[in-house]
Amino acid sequence: MKQKDTIPLASKRIHDTVARAVDAKRISSDPKRLNEYTGSQSFLSGSPPLFIVTPKDTHDVKNVIEAANKTGFSVLASSSGMPKLRGDTVPRSDNCVILDMREMNRILRVDQQNKVAMVEAGVTFDQLVAETRKHGLRPLMPLLPKASKSVVAACLDREPITMPKYHWDSSDPLLCTETVFGSGDVFRTGAAAGPGSLEEQWESGQAQKNPLGPSQFDPFRLIQGSQGTIGVVTWATVKCETLPSVQRAYFVGSDTIEPCLNFLQPLLKRRLGDDLLIVDRTTLAAALKKSPTEIESMRRSLPPWIAILTMSGKGNLAQDEIDYVDGDVKDIARAAGVRLVSSLGPVTAENVLSLLGRCSEDPYWKLRLRSGCQEVFFLTTLEKIPSMVSAFAAVAKSHGFSESYGTYVQPAVQGCSFHVEFDMFYDATDSSERERARTLYSEACESLLSRGAYFSRPYGPFVDRVYEKSSAQTRKAMRTVKSIFDPHGVLNPGALCFKEVNE
Repeated sequence: MKQKDTIPLASKRIHDTVARAVDAKRISSDPKRLNEYTGSQSFLSGSPPLFIVTPKDTHDVKNVIEAANKTGFSVLASSSGMPKLRGDTVPRSDNCVILDMREMNRILRVDQQNKVAMVEAGVTFDQLVAETRKHGLRPLMPLLPKASKSVVAACLDREPITMPKYHWDSSDPLLCTETVFGSGDVFRTGAAAGPGSLEEQWESGQAQKNPLGPSQFDPFRLIQGSQGTIGVVTWATVKCETLPSVQRAYFVGSDTIEPCLNFLQPLLKRRLGDDLLIVDRTTLAAALKKSPTEIESMRRSLPPWIAILTMSGKGNLAQDEIDYVDGDVKDIARAAGVRLVSSLGPVTAENVLSLLGRCSEDPYWKLRLRSGCQEVFFLTTLEKIPSMVSAFAAVAKSHGFSESYGTYVQPAVQGCSFHVEFDMFYDATDSSERERARTLYSEACESLLSRGAYFSRPYGPFVDRVYEKSSAQTRKAMRTVKSIFDPHGVLNPGALCFKEVNE
């Protein structure tokens, strides 16, 4: 193969090993593709991977991981398209092979009755939204994901969904998985583990809906949040909900975030509404408009903080259902002393209803105001949110970023915790502005961490600091788990707290 002749001699042995594991046509050393993995929006950079392997099925994934164990190269799985924001696909070793899962993109099954979809790792939200709609369903989604974002990747990363009343557990909406562990073993979690094959389970009416098990062991919890260091998921089942017949949306605008939080709290307690979230005016403008000029214009016409609530009715009594909830919501608004409106400046309820439950159009909404975006996100409790918002604002102001970031607050697990996210927008082509953003990121994370922010999904250059603050027992336990499921450390080495084998 001509491409093979351009490969350095030091890599030829690895290439030949991989070529025996999968069809050689599925191996690419195209410099343009390799360079896509050398950087991201996360201030991380790395060396290009040796090759990119595009597996066609679980058998290919297993073969590549087994070859890695025998030959000693590392494997990093990637299933979403560009742009990359968090640095999770930047190789941390100089002998890395990328597993590009995007061609494993079949929607294997949609079960309307049980409200479950089974998707391969490369299935995107754009695909799943369109397919589930045909079955009268809608997936439980994060806020405006990229059209090329992998559904499985979002679930594994515990991306918060915009409908907290359906968020019963931090693992939702992930259910069962098929995983190839770092040892090369293929394992099915939850009800998918059996008894019987998938086809036999389907024949008996099962839908791979229970994520627990097999037995008293829940390995899906080890895989979630592990950033590909424990296993590579080839397919998963995910929860869906019935597509509503009627929808309604309301806003609460406020000069400070506290009234918005006071409004959301009783709604969460009573599980009223569907989408419940709080954004600042910069985030809402960036989500609705595409050019920097349009975003700035809309931003100036909005209040600093906006709570968004949607309600839905389903079936024959859809209108009655939504009217009943509407009355309760208005009572809560009056008690909270806030004004409930169906339009806010130029933004109408229809604008927001068309926004939620779908993917971001190009350009991706976080890259519309500036060419770069650095995310800072963590979990906290309701009462701590105002102090976290103030702390970030103070650091941002000190670095001249007061007007260059957006804020998004998402209740999680029915309001038991809150995902708080600050999106720092900067000019990625301006080295001085990029450096200011990097400094702001580091100082802001440190300030938030000191106030009790829980970085449950650490990415970027602040990862080491997060694990420095964790206990030695936690790091030891994580490394022990990795040594069991990835005994030779071939999966994404260097990520999380796996930079060193021993303390």
